[in-house]
Amino acid sequence: MKLYSLNTGYFKLDGGAMFGVVPKSMWQKLNLPDENNLCSWAMRCLLIEDGDRLILVDNGMGNKQDAKFFGHYFLHGDDTVERSLAKNGFSTDDITDVFLTHLHFDHCGGSIKKEGGKLIPAFKNATYWSNESHWAWATDPNDREKASFLKENILPIKESGKLKFIDVVNGITFTENIKVRIMNGHTEAMMLPQINYNGKTIIFMADLLPSVAHIPIPYIMAYDTKPLQTLQEKKLFLTEAQQNDYILFFEHDPLIECCTLDLTERGIRSRDVFKLSDV
Repeated sequence: MKLYSLNTGYFKLDGGAMFGVVPKSMWQKLNLPDENNLCSWAMRCLLIEDGDRLILVDNGMGNKQDAKFFGHYFLHGDDTVERSLAKNGFSTDDITDVFLTHLHFDHCGGSIKKEGGKLIPAFKNATYWSNESHWAWATDPNDREKASFLKENILPIKESGKLKFIDVVNGITFTENIKVRIMNGHTEAMMLPQINYNGKTIIFMADLLPSVAHIPIPYIMAYDTKPLQTLQEKKLFLTEAQQNDYILFFEHDPLIECCTLDLTERGIRSRDVFKLSDV
């Protein structure tokens, strides 16, 4: 098995929304906002070479949206999923599986591309994986999340015939080396891959912990649909991760790819920070 960290670009979100009830006087020290209170965040994906399978976990927001959309989210940087794959000797055609943690636009927008006015799978040889509970949630969205679930990112996956569902069972096996953790605080049935890699356990954090800055328990995004459930999920997960020396892989941290955890007088905090390639 080999793991690759793939950058797909950066985007901007309101700092207050990203840090919820935490005062700006505190969070601005962690991710400096611009004059519009917007902070830059990564869209970092994970490529897993596992036997004869090449599994891509999430794929950023893509580039098919219109100027109005990008005027809200300010996609920037030179990285794309295609360029990052090429740097590692792969192409989109090599992907056998696209594992979607959830269907918010910044996690699945790269799944579908425009070609000749049509919306088609960007990874033509891949099976796309979601789960039935989250798919139903995303395709009939509540008013609060509707802006994050874009039909053009989601419906063409099913129309292509390449969609498959993972059972919503915590700890279910996806491959011999990958199990799936289910979290419901951010959105319904978000899936976190738990990877056994060289004797270590690596967790792809998706939006349970978008960044290292979100490790303290009260640092919960205003985007979460059930923040108190996120709080409980974080408490249980962080305790388990610290006690078992898990490696956390961050999708949205603009600077840090991975960290381990330490128990301090202030609670659980990051210990060592490093690149995935150093694992």
